[in-house]
Amino acid sequence: MTENKNAKQTITLEAIDPLEIFGPGNRNLEALCAYFPKLKVVARGNEVILEGEQNDVDMFATKLDMLTERRRHKMNLTPYDVEDIFDGESPNERYKMTGDSTIVYGIDGKPIRARNRTQQEMVKAYFENDLIFAVGPAGTGKTYIAIALAVRALKNREIRRIILTRPAVEAGERLGFLPGDLKDKLDPYLQPLYDALGDMIPPRRLQEFMTDGIIQIAPLAYMRGRTLDKACVILDEAQNTNLGQLKMFLTRMGCDAKFIVTGDASQIDLPHKEDSGLLKGIRLTSDIKGVASIFFRKEDIVRHPLVSKIVHAFDNAVENS
Repeated sequence: MTENKNAKQTITLEAIDPLEIFGPGNRNLEALCAYFPKLKVVARGNEVILEGEQNDVDMFATKLDMLTERRRHKMNLTPYDVEDIFDGESPNERYKMTGDSTIVYGIDGKPIRARNRTQQEMVKAYFENDLIFAVGPAGTGKTYIAIALAVRALKNREIRRIILTRPAVEAGERLGFLPGDLKDKLDPYLQPLYDALGDMIPPRRLQEFMTDGIIQIAPLAYMRGRTLDKACVILDEAQNTNLGQLKMFLTRMGCDAKFIVTGDASQIDLPHKEDSGLLKGIRLTSDIKGVASIFFRKEDIVRHPLVSKIVHAFDNAVENS
């Protein structure tokens, strides 16, 4: 087997304005880069600098040539032209063929990837289903992987928006006693979602996305009455929903949408724990095609090593009480 060595190559676009190829705001170039998640691509003037595995460098150069040739026969290029030169192959299909475990690259260039077998199962389930339940203890990366998949889909233009939601259930503090307006009161509940997004999207760009409604973060009650098309929608802390709320959320699914539901059945903050609809909803949808359920275990915890021991200690205390 031939070893796929790292390579570096500079491509110079001659006798053509790079903007005509890259598109406004580099949207065509970004669409092309989505097919090569492991390749470092830097555009400077009329030069494109590539660094990565030799196969990816060669393939990128070939596809860029094809895009340049297409521009000679067409007035304007769009991301759809990028899709055409891959003969209908989507970035996700290329992801699966290459076997690269990188989901998306963070703001510091660090790859965000599945870190254990269960996270890999979740990523695989996302590509094969439209509704995914991911259930397990704190620290297993359920929400983080879900948001990484959503950011990837947005960057690849597979969706138009990301919608993140949580039930606003009191856990220790009453909403009415928290300072500020409704948004101020709810933001502490949504902060983990902001934190994950902040790892993957530069601050200014993230603010633009939120101002334009491309990324929306809202309490679950705000989902009622909406139809969510062409979106990746994540319901976090779903153990704090009752069955009626979960049904309301799931029936918001529109065309070309992906829904991910995450939760931890051991951390129910409802006044009556038996009211939680998460596990009930999983049982009710278990035989429906297009729905997948992923169950994380304590062994899948990827935070500080102490977190796993803490979870074990508290679980043992509950079992022995």
